Amino acid sequence: MNFETLKWEAEQGVCVIEIDRPKALNALNRQVLTDLKTALEAFHHDESLHIVVLTGGGAKAFVAGADIREMANMSEDEALAFSKDGQEVVRLLALGSKISIAAVDGFALGGGCEMAAACDLIVGSTSSRFGQPEIKLGVIPGFGGTQRLTRRVGESRARYLVLTGEIIKGEEAHTIGLIDRLVEPGESLPSALKLARKMASEYSMAACRSAKKAIADGMGLGLEQALELEAKAFAACFTTEDQSEGMAAFMEKRLPKFNQ
Repeated sequence: MNFETLKWEAEQGVCVIEIDRPKALNALNRQVLTDLKTALEAFHHDESLHIVVLTGGGAKAFVAGADIREMANMSEDEALAFSKDGQEVVRLLALGSKISIAAVDGFALGGGCEMAAACDLIVGSTSSRFGQPEIKLGVIPGFGGTQRLTRRVGESRARYLVLTGEIIKGEEAHTIGLIDRLVEPGESLPSALKLARKMASEYSMAACRSAKKAIADGMGLGLEQALELEAKAFAACFTTEDQSEGMAAFMEKRLPKFNQ
C-alpha cells in the first residue's frame, strides 16, 4: 500500500506502519491522520494480518506531537474535527480484536504519547521520552490523553503528566507502567517485530483476541461481573480447534500448530 506520509509493510501476519515525516519529527497533521485511518482500517479488514507494529521514521521521534503550525489558527469547529479525527485513529489502535504494538524511540509527546498509550503493548528504548505537554501551549490533550493515559498508568500519574506537561525518560515510563518492555536505543522496532512475529507464528491468535476482549470488556464492570465474563470467555475457548491443538501439543511435548 502507498501513502503520502506512511510506510507500510506486511508479512507473516504482521503489519508494520511507519509514520514517515522525520524532518517534522513525525508530527501529526491532517494528512497523517487520514493516512493512518486508511492504513489501520485496511489492517483490520485483512484476515491474514493479526498484529500491527506502529513506529516513527528516524531516530529522533516516534511522534513528537501534533503539527503546531497546522493547529495554530484553527477555529473551535476545526479543532473539534481534528480532535475527533485523532481519536478515531487512536480507537483503531485500541479497539477491535487484533493486537497493536508501539515501537518507540525518541520523542512520544502529545498525540504521540496518546497513540502509544492506546496500543496493547509498548516497546520503548531508554532514549525514548514521553509526555503530554499540551498545557504549555494553552490547550489540553485531544486524542484521548486525559482518558486512555489515566486507564494505563492510573489517575494520579496521568494527572501529574497532564497538569505539569513534564517529559519523562524511558526508564521512568517503564517504572510507571507506560512502557511494557524497555530496550536499548535503536532496539525498539527490532524487539517489537521479534515479539510480534513470535506471537503471530507461535501463539493462538484466537486466544489472544479473546483475552484482549475480556480485559477491555471487564474494565467497565464490577469485579464479580468481570469474573463471570472471564469464565464464559475461558469456557468458549474449549469450543475451538486451537484449544485442542494447544493442549495436545503440550502433552505430546511438541510445538502447537494453531489456525492463524
